[in-house]
Amino acid sequence: MRFRSLFLAAAAALILPVFGCGKGPTTDEIVIGEYGSLTGGIATFGISTKNGSTMAFDEINNAGGVLGKKIRLLVEDDQSKPEEAGTVVTKLINQNHVSAILGQVASSHSLAAAPICQANHIPMVSPSSTNPRVTQTGDYIFRVCFIDPFQGAVMAKFAANTLKAKRVAILVDVRSDYSVGLQTFFRDQFKQLGGEIVSEQSYSQGDSDFRAQLTRIKAINPDAIYVPGYYTEVGTIARQARELGIAATVPLLGGDGWDSPKLWEIGGQALNGCYLSNHYSVDDPSPLVQKFVGDYKARFKEVPDALAALGYDAAKIIADAMTRAGSIEGPKVRDALAATREFPGVTGKITINKERNAIKPAVVLKVENGKFVYVETVTP
Repeated sequence: MRFRSLFLAAAAALILPVFGCGKGPTTDEIVIGEYGSLTGGIATFGISTKNGSTMAFDEINNAGGVLGKKIRLLVEDDQSKPEEAGTVVTKLINQNHVSAILGQVASSHSLAAAPICQANHIPMVSPSSTNPRVTQTGDYIFRVCFIDPFQGAVMAKFAANTLKAKRVAILVDVRSDYSVGLQTFFRDQFKQLGGEIVSEQSYSQGDSDFRAQLTRIKAINPDAIYVPGYYTEVGTIARQARELGIAATVPLLGGDGWDSPKLWEIGGQALNGCYLSNHYSVDDPSPLVQKFVGDYKARFKEVPDALAALGYDAAKIIADAMTRAGSIEGPKVRDALAATREFPGVTGKITINKERNAIKPAVVLKVENGKFVYVETVTP
């Protein structure tokens, strides 16, 4: 770029910082950034979220946009690497001059990028980072999903009350803030309910052999095994558990990190009879849910997972906040996001509390032949 055009772009950014974008400042659109894992180990998370948010913003634009302007979504790939999250978010803010940020799914990535958004007074809405520390970063950081203390408690209560489990083992990914957080909250709640944690084993994201940990767990003969990790390892863990003779009557339990079409591809029949907590069920008869599912399937030729639904809800809430604020200025959008009450999302009615977390229900799903079958709903 020539020096003159670079100078003009910088000058325009000082006057209209929220309208700048990769192809030059403009006043007829609102630029929103999104960062996610479009490649790498957890790529299905980022792709699903992007599909959901893209569909939402297209619907908004087709209905006239926000404040008389069309939304342009700029998406950056952090390659499933937390260290890349900060880099791409810095680019979205400093070079593209976005007015809000949508992302990320993985809590470790959100924790890397949130301080940058906070320092620049750019509202960030995470669709599905459940670690409590994400929104504790500051008052510009929000989420539209429930948090791990609730999700961990949901599965602890399900294990104790529905499955009648007394003795549970835990297999945790020690490199994941998400996994470690869920482990803690599940363990504490299960103990409060009178249960016993008989073994706590660990692995690291990217591992492929879990036989040593599973052999130790098998020797203790637990009633269930809590595996609060991502689908990338969980499918293999399930397969190796059954190969080692851990019976199908000993279910694996997990969280929303299991939700991916790849889970069944990796684990197959070994996953039958296992359970996870999640944000919504495609079987929900709500007209809002069924319209979303139908539209998504027609456009992307697959059933939308919870990450797609949360990406859709996050996009809609950002647009709703800008509309209510009557502005795309960071402080005003932040205040409108904080005032969100009973927003009708695909994943349930969303109310943002004073910690900028969403108060909403969770569902428990059972894995049956490649499908997530609804079992029960747990309200906060």
